[in-house]
Amino acid sequence: MAQEIAAKRLKTSPPTIGTHKSVGPLVYLECLDGKQLADSHHSGHFHADEALAVYLLRILPSYTSSSLIRTRDPALLATCHTVVDVGGEYSPPTNRYDHHQRTFDVTFPNHTTKLSSAGLVYMHFGRSIIAQKTKLPESSAEVSTLYEKIYSDFVEALDAHDNGISVYDPSETAPLKKRFNDGGVTLGSLVNDLNNDFDEIGDGRAEGTTSEDMDAATRPTDPTSTADLQAAEDSRFLRASKLMGTTFLRKLAYYHQTWLPAFNTVSAAYASRARYHASRQIVVFESGGVPWKDHLYALEAEHPEEPKICYVLYPESPQEGAKWRIQCVPVDKESFVSRKPLKEEWRGLRDDELSQKMGIDGGVFVHASGFIGGNATKGGAFDMAKKMLDN
Repeated sequence: MAQEIAAKRLKTSPPTIGTHKSVGPLVYLECLDGKQLADSHHSGHFHADEALAVYLLRILPSYTSSSLIRTRDPALLATCHTVVDVGGEYSPPTNRYDHHQRTFDVTFPNHTTKLSSAGLVYMHFGRSIIAQKTKLPESSAEVSTLYEKIYSDFVEALDAHDNGISVYDPSETAPLKKRFNDGGVTLGSLVNDLNNDFDEIGDGRAEGTTSEDMDAATRPTDPTSTADLQAAEDSRFLRASKLMGTTFLRKLAYYHQTWLPAFNTVSAAYASRARYHASRQIVVFESGGVPWKDHLYALEAEHPEEPKICYVLYPESPQEGAKWRIQCVPVDKESFVSRKPLKEEWRGLRDDELSQKMGIDGGVFVHASGFIGGNATKGGAFDMAKKMLDN
């Protein structure tokens, strides 16, 4: 019955991605190799991990034209080439990537966080995806570095969130109280928002919106129809998948095109720090926009006997005569606390008033928290750092 409906639908309408909970897949698309190939994950409430997992698979040439079947029906899952985040099975040889089994304890190499569907797909296909997008050889050291970096800085947090793993040991944070709610602006929360259909039922309007504001692809034609409701849910899932996937691709582009080349720049600046000050606690970049934090902390970890860097100096722009910045190094990468913030009496001052207070010409500003300041010249920025260290 399901195959008959699929065949009829394929003849009478464009290819559609979706599922009917009581009938089965509406459409299969054929891959270039002629096999029926479908990415499948569960229907119903969706999360960031499977949204990313599906997008990652579809980056690969063998999955680009595959259909998506969102179902929990074992009979339908058995027809799928690849199953993600459902089915109770983890078996790479048969393309099964679920993580909900009681016995599942797989982690990414050299990490301890249990994988979600995002981590599973990334662990098995991440190198190929990175190589494809960057045009680097899959066996290259650069791909290995990016593979680890993107997992550590992006995918692992999705794995932890989906598996209910806290960033900190709950026993250590129990006495702490949040100053504000930070849960509404995470990728997971944005994906979760797309599960809501409050503006897609009934007249299809949230307060203050018109029908023109609505995304027709996510609004059920008939809000009493199970098929229409499912199609709207599937459409919202695809929006979530695109959100997660484009975020992944932007991060990959940044790490490949900016972060990775910056390593040599930061290493050279770190190696030459003694020429600027006897303390070896000032690092100078001759150009701005260098993503220095990751690399600097890594270099410091490699040289624990060396004093920690307190200040980083760099120009505001590549233009000749650009103003310079002095930025304080945080105690760690995630902290807002500086190792040695700029003087209290400098903070919040600007221009001549700041120059007079510092006793240094060219003052531009010092932030009210003391984590960053500016000067009209490189020499002035250096004098600000020197005065902090000499005192």
